[in-house]
Amino acid sequence: MIQNTFQILERVGEGKEQSLWKQGIHSWDSFLGSSEIKGFPSEKKAYFDRSLLAAKRALHLGDSAFFLNKLPTTETWRLWPLFKDEAVFLDIETDGLNDQAGVTVIGLFDGLRTKTMIRGINLDFSTLKAELSQYKLIITFNGSSFDLPFLRKRTDILPPIPHIDLRHCCARIGLTGGLKEIEKQLGIRRSEIVEKMYGGDALTLWRMYRGSGDDRYLNLLVEYNEEDCVNLQKLMGVCYGRLEAQLRGALSSSKTESLLIPETKEIRGEV
Repeated sequence: MIQNTFQILERVGEGKEQSLWKQGIHSWDSFLGSSEIKGFPSEKKAYFDRSLLAAKRALHLGDSAFFLNKLPTTETWRLWPLFKDEAVFLDIETDGLNDQAGVTVIGLFDGLRTKTMIRGINLDFSTLKAELSQYKLIITFNGSSFDLPFLRKRTDILPPIPHIDLRHCCARIGLTGGLKEIEKQLGIRRSEIVEKMYGGDALTLWRMYRGSGDDRYLNLLVEYNEEDCVNLQKLMGVCYGRLEAQLRGALSSSKTESLLIPETKEIRGEV
């Protein structure tokens, strides 16, 4: 799917991408193989050719960092099948939402195992940085607004790799609300006790643990966080499947339209 998008190119947005599709340019290879493309002057075409060749090289080398900030946040989902074996699902808990609040629990899931870091027990930001450096893709739910800004308070923790925010993906396929609400819409289940919990309960559990020292509250908080991380993988699968189907439908429709467009000479104009 990544090689069907041209939004990695400078100043090429959804509109210009669809214009390319309607001309029958549906992939990087078809762009590179066309000597002339309507709306793309020859000098700009040559520049974009070099950009696409660099992107193809990055894919061949498994260099996900190349695509950092090259795709709109709503399009990073396209990277999932290429880097899913080196992706990490991340979810954090905090002791509040104000500027003084800090991280209490960080959960990571690599698709096989979970790792939990807890303030005052094993949360070490140098260790976290080293752990995150192993991955090529970070996946969260609402991480653009919540999880990643909290981690960026320590500016050198996050590796320079793309981020998929599943909240944006869900919105594109008509799934709205918080993570727990969306899980219920999709029939994704949790353990009986965690099923009844919501975001604010995580803060309550932390405060009860800190106030009482009772590990039962901490264990429940960790279970809640782990299920957040594990369920993100299930949600990623749903989102990718539906977004891929949408894109294939758009490409199929554009192929039909391209058959109705007569061949024309290249039209000069700024991209």
